[in-house]
Amino acid sequence: MHDPGASARDVEAENESLRARLDYLVEQAERNHEIMCRHQAFDLEIVGSDSFQALIGTIFSSLPAIAGLDIVTLSLVDQDADIRTVMDKLGVDFNDFPHMIFVDSVAALGFVPSRSEVFTGPPKPMLGPYHPAGHQPMFPNQPPGLQSIALVPLLRNKRLIGSLNLGSLDPTRFTPAMATDFIEHMASIIAICLENVISNEMLKYIGLTDSLTGVYNRRYIDRRLLEEIGRARRQAYRISCLYIDIDHFKLVNDSSGHQGGDEVLREVAARIKAELRLSDALGRFGGEEFVVLLIDANLDSATQVAQRILQSIAGTPFTLSGGERLTVSVSIGVATLDDFERDHAIEGVAQALVAHADTALYKAKEGGRNRVVSFV
Repeated sequence: MHDPGASARDVEAENESLRARLDYLVEQAERNHEIMCRHQAFDLEIVGSDSFQALIGTIFSSLPAIAGLDIVTLSLVDQDADIRTVMDKLGVDFNDFPHMIFVDSVAALGFVPSRSEVFTGPPKPMLGPYHPAGHQPMFPNQPPGLQSIALVPLLRNKRLIGSLNLGSLDPTRFTPAMATDFIEHMASIIAICLENVISNEMLKYIGLTDSLTGVYNRRYIDRRLLEEIGRARRQAYRISCLYIDIDHFKLVNDSSGHQGGDEVLREVAARIKAELRLSDALGRFGGEEFVVLLIDANLDSATQVAQRILQSIAGTPFTLSGGERLTVSVSIGVATLDDFERDHAIEGVAQALVAHADTALYKAKEGGRNRVVSFV
């Protein structure tokens, strides 16, 4: 005999099941929408990064949070250390980015490229359990208990430039059967952004560097001096300036030709730089003139640095490529900024510091050259 109550209960149970299923689907849709919005915001943030430092800082600070990851690292191919050299000169401190890894070859990334380093087919992400023997180089400073990882190739025009390395304490987070479309899309955007900012930073570096000697140019020194004066005002330390001029440089050009003069300029720049700290800055102001900014240095310590530079240049003859040996000397003017006159514009203070060092240099030349004179 048909039981109407049973049928009603069956319908009610089915409706309840459908409602639960619908609630689950709505919850998943809302969750997916939230994830999509977070990733879209991340994409916009990295696309808007205007420097290498800002870009990698955003990747390391934002991506783990929005993607629920326990570690994110970035490997870049930098065979001749060009990227590291330029970024260091532009002030990037890689100690601030312990998850930034540079490798000397494409092969070190583990995606097995062809000998030409151009892939016939794009390399695919590698997902699965974390194996310390093979994966530890890609995950320095990793959290304890790392279980699963994804190594995602960063490609530009079929060229592998690095890898985005994702790690989780959850052993099921990354598995070989997992779809990779989403992380490949994310890696492609990161690769584009990396290539753009690295290219821009290279151009910036070229625009701030003297092509002959490899040290900074006047434009960089002028800009750096403004930044340092502002920082010194806040942190109450002194800045000193050395104005250096090669003595009788015209005679070098006359006797050894312009090639010999160029060699002398490069060697003088190298000997000056060897006496400086990483925090200091050396620039060529054109011709045979160089300017040094000494950060957190009073007049006495700046004068000692100038004396070392003087001895380094005059104390050892220069050997040119043709075998000719020359004795070269420099004159150096030293000035120190310790009273910042805070009511004065930074630009005027900067110009005055360089002018004082130039005045001291003039006195050094008047006094017989190959000497250091301090502005007092």
